[in-house]
This record gives sequence, C-alpha cells and structure tokens, in this order.
Amino acid sequence: MTLLKTTLLTAALGAGLATSPAFARELNFAIGHPPGSYTIQGGEEFAKTLSQETGGALSAKVYAMSLLNMAETSSGLREGLADIGTVMSTYFPAEFPATNFLLDASMLLNLMGEEAAKVAGPAYAGAMAEYVMLNCPECTTEFAAQNQVYTGAAGTPGYGLNCTRPVASLEQMKGARLRIGGAAWARWSEAVGATPVTMSGNEMLEALSQGVLDCIVLAVPDVQNFGMGASVKHVTLGAPGGVYIASLTNVNREVWQELSEAERGAFMKAAARANAVATWAYHAGEAEVLEKIRAGGVQVHQADAALRDASAAFVERDLAAMSETAKGKGLARAPEMLAEFRPLVEKWVGLTKDISDAEALTDLYWREVYSKVDVTRHGF
Repeated sequence: MTLLKTTLLTAALGAGLATSPAFARELNFAIGHPPGSYTIQGGEEFAKTLSQETGGALSAKVYAMSLLNMAETSSGLREGLADIGTVMSTYFPAEFPATNFLLDASMLLNLMGEEAAKVAGPAYAGAMAEYVMLNCPECTTEFAAQNQVYTGAAGTPGYGLNCTRPVASLEQMKGARLRIGGAAWARWSEAVGATPVTMSGNEMLEALSQGVLDCIVLAVPDVQNFGMGASVKHVTLGAPGGVYIASLTNVNREVWQELSEAERGAFMKAAARANAVATWAYHAGEAEVLEKIRAGGVQVHQADAALRDASAAFVERDLAAMSETAKGKGLARAPEMLAEFRPLVEKWVGLTKDISDAEALTDLYWREVYSKVDVTRHGF
C-alpha cells in the first residue's frame, strides 16, 4: 500500500469513518483471462457487488490479461502488485500441494453418473470452496505462506479434447500431444497413450496454430474464451472429464487484514457472487459454444467406448494411488482428505442439480459456504 493510502486509511479508522465514501479505496483485481471471458464476467460482478455492499467505500478495478498474466498472478499477488487475483494453483505444484490434491481428484466426477456430469462445474466449485475455507487447514496455510487469502472457487464444465485433427478413440490418442492444465490430466494422457505438454494458458493458441500441439485438454467454452476457434477443428466430448477450479478471488493477505470486519464480510458476499456468475457462465455457455462452433464447421465427436472405458479404469486406479503418493510427499492427511471430500462432492451434486440460473447459484453458495466463513479468523 502506498504511504498516501496508508495515511488516509489510518485517518479514516481513527475518525470512525472507515466505511465512508469520502475515504473510498479501490483495489486492483488481476485476471489473466481475456476481456469478455466468463472469468472476467465474474470479476466484474465482484467489483459491482463489492461497491454495492460497502456503499462505494470499497471498490475494485478489473484488469483483464494486462496487469498480470496467469503465470504471474500468484507471485504478483504475494508481492502486492495486485490486491486481488485469479490464481491457477495447478501452475504451482510446490506452493499449493493440498489444494492441488483436491483439484487432481476432480475426475472422480466420472464415477458419479450422468447427474454429476450435468452439474460438474457448479458442484465441484461449491465443494472446493466449502472444503478449503471450512475444513482444510493445510490449504489455507499454504495460501498464507504465499501472502494470500483464499476466498472462493469458480469451475468449468467437464473437460474435453479440442484438437486440430480427430482424436476420439484409443487408436487416435496414441502419440497425440496434449496441452494439460493439471497433474491428473497428465497422468490420464500417459495412461491412454498420449503425450502431455505443460504450458501457460496464455500460450495455448500459438502452440496449437503452429502445430506444437494436437489438442488442448480444456472445457469447451474456453475455446471461445481464448479465441481458439480458428485453430480447433475437432472437439471430443466424454473424455477425459474432470473440471478445472480457479481460485478466482484470492486477495493479498496484508490487504485483507487492513479491511474492517464489515468490509471483509462484504468481500465474501462479492466473492460468492463472482464465483457463482463465472461458474454459471461456463455451465450455461457450453451448449451455446457447441452450437456456434458446429455452425462454423468444427466436428464434434463423442469419445468411443474403448476410450471411455480406459478413462474410467484410469480414474479408479488413480484415486486409489494418488492419496498414498501425496502422503509420501508430505501431505500427511491426504487419505483422510480424500475420504472427507468425496461425499462432499456427492452432496454438492445434489445441491446443484436443480439450480436454474446464476442468481440461484449465488444464493446457494452464500447460504451453504461463504456466509459461514468467520472473517474475524479466516486469513489471520
């Protein structure tokens, strides 16, 4: 914080006017996604709600793909280059092992039937937010070590294959170069004969267009979000599955602790809204994007039975092995965490199956999770 901001805030607190618009404070919010994307929509709703909830005393300015890119956001947030930021924790396996352990388990949705597939993003985002903020001291501790406070989760629909050529069978998977965004998808890629490639989301379009990649393992709506329509000619649904969960509204820990209790409560209200809006935009946007890309000549395939069976068998093996692997790497509670988390995901599938719009999802997230966060202790 600048000296001028600190002086103004101190004066406001001393005068009992911390929530007066005369001492308004604007927080900068870095999101590494492009303008108009679903994540940016969530960020803009965050800014709107924060201002409304504080009577204009606290506001946020969203920087889309400009202040910090996705690979820079975690360190930038830690160093105070941004006050709020969307952190893709899977980019940083050493810094966020507990959180990423839960993210790596998202393919367990493949084992929960068609109902889970229909609400994959809203359900898993709700489960992640609840578990991380209310039941996972390991998770909140690792964010604190990066000078961050975790304040919620936004999720994509189930992941598919977005390709330059047909990749819908086990035979076609052999040797395919797949950009992956998490360790579970890397393990799946190798299990079905493909080659996983790790790179920043901001580099995907160029790599695909230059033939460095055959496919990007990604939720279909992000084909539109990242402007890859011209390069993607084939989309395969039904494999690999799983979802991506972003820490959409992480906040610099020092900034969080400077806020009043009322302002932190307003922040959580805005976070519930932001995460619901972004998640629902992804959820509702999938059918729209599929229709649009089909009209543009993209061929949409379903993964064949052999690929689906191989994927299901992989998930069963992987879930059995991943907690022991994580435990061996120092996450002592990994088996217990997975045992606690799996029924929580099932609970959230039930909670979200009848949700019909972003307003209802906002209310659900607030009621079940965000309103229960003790802002006098969380982040301290």
